[in-house]
Amino acid sequence: MVERSLPGGFVNEVVRVGDTVRRPRSGEFVHRVLEHLDGWPGAPRLLGVDSRGREVLEFLDGHVAWEARQPAAVSSDESLVRVARLVREFHDLTVALAGDQEVLCHNDLSPKNTVYRDLGGGLRPVAFIDWDHVAPGRRVHDVAHVCWQYLALGPGADVDAAARGVRLISEAYGLADRNALVDTILWWQDRCWRGIVADTRPAGERLRAAGVVEEVRAQYEWVTEHRGPLDPGRS
Repeated sequence: MVERSLPGGFVNEVVRVGDTVRRPRSGEFVHRVLEHLDGWPGAPRLLGVDSRGREVLEFLDGHVAWEARQPAAVSSDESLVRVARLVREFHDLTVALAGDQEVLCHNDLSPKNTVYRDLGGGLRPVAFIDWDHVAPGRRVHDVAHVCWQYLALGPGADVDAAARGVRLISEAYGLADRNALVDTILWWQDRCWRGIVADTRPAGERLRAAGVVEEVRAQYEWVTEHRGPLDPGRS
């Protein structure tokens, strides 16, 4: 069958073949998680491995927000609330697999890894893709990553709008303890740029050449500067 490259990825070559997606094989734990989530519409179904050793996943039709410019509905309040609730659904479904941690975390949640569909009132998030980094963790880890990525926290963001978005996401998720949220956003940003600097793979070289290290460091500095207004745990 004809293979068509899917856009947006810096790390893996991903192609569509009919109603399936073929990509480099993930680890056994990722497969276990996807099998556990089978039946939940927020993740693609794992269909097996093809003759070339590639992972075969269900193709989720819809709009993946991988480009910088997006329809307004992607960043609307309704979409942010729906993202937070999808994350909560996923977390609650994975408590049994988390061991001594709270839940499983996706660890790479962003509009680029989200499938949107028009449900009658504009594009809304319906599923997450790219589960390579799923691992046990704390609920706040994914919620912080959502705040960073879906609100585009960094230079150019409006502080008041960003603070409102952080509160909206944490409330829609139902995050019980919000005191660590901004610190966890900063932890993600620091971890991200340092990881790219240390990455010796071709993907790391491409990210460095694209200026991602400087971009994420600037985001870290912006959040540090505005951490007071952004903190949803403030009285």
